[in-house]
Amino acid sequence: MKEIHAMKLYRDFTQQEEIDREYDCESALDMPPYIDWFVTNSARARTELECRPDQRFGPTLDETVDVFPASKPGAPVLVFIHGGWWRAHDSKLFSLVACGPVVRGVTVVVTNYSLCPKVSVSEITRQSRAALAWVYQNATRFNGDPSRIFVAGHSAGGHQVGMLALTDWAGDYGLPADLIKGGLPISGLFDLTPFRYSWLQPKLLLTHDVIARESPLFHVPADTSGFPMVITLGGDESAEFHRQSATFAEAWRAGGADVQTLDQPGKNHMTAIGGFEDPDSPLTRAMLDLIERTGKTA
Repeated sequence: MKEIHAMKLYRDFTQQEEIDREYDCESALDMPPYIDWFVTNSARARTELECRPDQRFGPTLDETVDVFPASKPGAPVLVFIHGGWWRAHDSKLFSLVACGPVVRGVTVVVTNYSLCPKVSVSEITRQSRAALAWVYQNATRFNGDPSRIFVAGHSAGGHQVGMLALTDWAGDYGLPADLIKGGLPISGLFDLTPFRYSWLQPKLLLTHDVIARESPLFHVPADTSGFPMVITLGGDESAEFHRQSATFAEAWRAGGADVQTLDQPGKNHMTAIGGFEDPDSPLTRAMLDLIERTGKTA
């Protein structure tokens, strides 16, 4: 009798439950304490730091940024893109990431964007690119140096870092080709294929074309040397999160880029960004090192 093999959905996964087990960290973790942490500490950040919220960069109500200026002009700029699986949360929940960088003399911009299924992942990428163009054009208003813009993102925001690194700033926007000097994806997602077979699909409505277009891993250029990265995630994250980051780091490094990896022992998917609250944490130091590697210090 002929042996029947289960059809593979993605890599060696044959069932949605297997994919969800690797990627659905919201079900794996007790989320309310983390949300309380984000809400409380982000509210404190907006109170204790200078904050210019809800700066409009696009025509829709969702297209805003919250800016935390450095104390002195000419500061490097860190743009942070929040996570939430492209379908949850907003910029206000992540103000806490400004605490450490601002103390270190960095202007921080936290972006907001429309969410799936109201919009597609492709539209989120378009909004992120529009936000970066706005930051370049307005950086000096917030003590920022437009020639020293860096981008970080968490989870879905880490995916956006990958897409921003692929942007043709000169050809599509008439802006400097090296508008972004480096990236720091945290717990990033660089191959969207598994999510078509996951609990997320009813929200993301991914098609083959969107996956092909919006997976940074599929579009790594032959020459990546002008875009250094720090690629990091929590040590306690799943094997698939580690594989996604490692695979993307290897591919980006193969193009000649200076790519550093930072493991964060004892951190999970939610706490992997917590280091940005501390000006002396390994995560904040890695961000400062990324700035220094471009030839200009903070």
